[in-house]
Amino acid sequence: MSPKQKVYQGVLHEIRKYIDAHDLKPGDKLPSERELSEKLHAGRSSVREALRAMELLGLIETRHGEGTFLSQYRPYHSVEVLSSFVLQGAKTKNDLLFAKKIIEKEAARIAYDHICDDDIEELYGIVHDSTLSSNEKHVAFFQFLFYKTENLLLARVWQLMDEFSDNISSLSYNQSFYLELINLYRSNNYSEIEELFFTLPASE
Repeated sequence: MSPKQKVYQGVLHEIRKYIDAHDLKPGDKLPSERELSEKLHAGRSSVREALRAMELLGLIETRHGEGTFLSQYRPYHSVEVLSSFVLQGAKTKNDLLFAKKIIEKEAARIAYDHICDDDIEELYGIVHDSTLSSNEKHVAFFQFLFYKTENLLLARVWQLMDEFSDNISSLSYNQSFYLELINLYRSNNYSEIEELFFTLPASE
C-alpha cells in the first residue's frame, strides 16, 4: 500500500470514529471538509478523497448549499457500485460465476454430515415450490445448505458473491441437479457430490 493510500484509509477510519463518537445517525450533518481536516489533523485533499469514496458507496450525500449528511445506508448499494467497476470484463464475470459454483460445491459437501431426513424433506419442498422462480429456488436451496454447514463466514462469503453475480445474471441449475443432490444425501453417497457439480450444466 502506498503512503497516499495509507493516509486516505486512515482518514476514512478517523471519520468513522468521529461518526461513532458523536452518535451521528442517518440525516445528521457532518462537519465541513475544512472542519474535518482540522479536527482529524489531516490534509484537505485526503479528507476530500475519503468523503468522495463514502459518497460513492452511498454512505453520505451532499446537498447543494446545505452540506454533507449521513445517508440511510442501503446494504446492497456498495455491491452495485463496485460491480459496475469490477465486473466489466467477460473473464472476470466468468471467474466470479465459476468461483461461486466452487463455494456452493464445498457447502454441499460440508452440509452432508449435518443433513437429516427432515432436512431432505425441506429441500424437496424448496425444489417443488411453484411460487418461486428458478433463481429464488437456487438461493433458498443454498441458503439452507449454508445454514447446515454451521459456518457463518462461509455463508457470508457466498452471500456477497451471490449479490455480485446477481448484477451479471441470475445463476441457477437445472431442476435435475437439485433432485440429484438430494438423492445423494438420501443415499449417503458423498463421493459423487463433487462430480455432480461439474457434469450438470447451469441454466440462467
